[in-house]
Amino acid sequence: MPETILVTGGAGFIGSNFIEYFCRKYPQYHVINFDKLTYAANQGNLRDLAQFANYSFVQGDLADKDAVNALFAAHQIRGVVHFAAESHVDNSIKNPGAFISSNLVGTFNLLEAARHAWMEAPHQVKSGCESCRFHHISTDEVYGTLGSEGSFSETTPYAPNSPYSASKAGSDFLVRAYFHTYGLNVTTSNCSNNYGPRQHSEKLIPHTISMALKLKPIPVYGNGLNVRDWLYVLDHCKAVDLIFHQGASGETYNVGGRNEVNNITIVKTICALLDELEPRRDDKKYGELITFVTDRPGHDFRYAINPNKICSELHWAPDETFASGIRKTVEWYLSHRDFLA
Repeated sequence: MPETILVTGGAGFIGSNFIEYFCRKYPQYHVINFDKLTYAANQGNLRDLAQFANYSFVQGDLADKDAVNALFAAHQIRGVVHFAAESHVDNSIKNPGAFISSNLVGTFNLLEAARHAWMEAPHQVKSGCESCRFHHISTDEVYGTLGSEGSFSETTPYAPNSPYSASKAGSDFLVRAYFHTYGLNVTTSNCSNNYGPRQHSEKLIPHTISMALKLKPIPVYGNGLNVRDWLYVLDHCKAVDLIFHQGASGETYNVGGRNEVNNITIVKTICALLDELEPRRDDKKYGELITFVTDRPGHDFRYAINPNKICSELHWAPDETFASGIRKTVEWYLSHRDFLA
C-alpha cells in the first residue's frame, strides 16, 4: 500500500506546482490535496493535477476541526506538507480575521490531528509512525524588514509588521511548540518571494503582465525601490522535497533564490520582455504604462534570505537565475492567458 502524503493548499500557486513535481518524482506516494478552494485557488490547477493516478482531491477548510479530523480518520496519513495559507498582505490589512482563522487556527487543527494520529503520548511515537513528518511552509516576512544591507538567517528574531506576517509567525511558533512539547517530527521552511507558473493574478508579477497586456496603467507602490529576494517556484518545490525527506527534525531552513531585485526593476524587466515577445500594435513600449501609486501601510523596505544552511546541509541550490526564471514565467503566462485576470 503506498504511503499517503497530505498536501494542504494544493490548488494554489506553490502547492499545485509542488504536487505536480512530487507526483511525478514519487509515484509510490499517494498524494491527497486538501484545499478550501478560496478565490486564490484555480480550477485549472486541479485539472492539471487530475492526470496523476497517485493523486486525489478533498475539498475542506483547515479551520474546520471536524473536517481535518475526518481526513486523518479516513486515511493513514504518513506525512504532511502544509502550504495552505492566506498570503496577500493587502487583504490582511483589510480583513485580518480571515488570516487568523486560516493561518493560525488552521495550522493548530492540523498539528492536533497529526499529533493524535502519530503520537501515543508526549515524546512517545506510535509504533509504525516513526518516519511520519509534518513540514510547515512559512515566509521571510515573519522577520520584518531590512535596511540596505544584511540578510535573514534562521536565528533572526521575529518582527512581523502586517497581520499576514503576524499570523504566519504565530503558526511557526505553534509548529515549534509541538516539537518541543510533544516531540512531533516537524520541520519548517521560510522562503523568499516565489514567482513562476500558476501564480494568482493579484501578485506583482502576473498582475504586471495582466495590466500590460490590457494596456492599462501598471501600478507600482511608492517609488518602486522596495526590494525582494525572488525564488522560482520549482526551485522552492525541490527545496521542500529535500527538507521533507532529509531535514533534521525540529529545524528551520531558509530558502532564498539569491535574487534581490527592487519592484521597479521587476516591472521594467517584464515590460521589456513583453516588448520582445508580444510587441504592442501601436508601436509604443509597455513601460509607458508604469504608474506610481501611494505606498501601502507598513510596506517593508527590503527582504533578503540567507540560504547557506540548506545549501550546506542538504546540498540544495536554485537552478534558475532571475533572468532565466522571469523569461520562463512571462512565456508561460502568454500561453496560459486564462490565468490572468
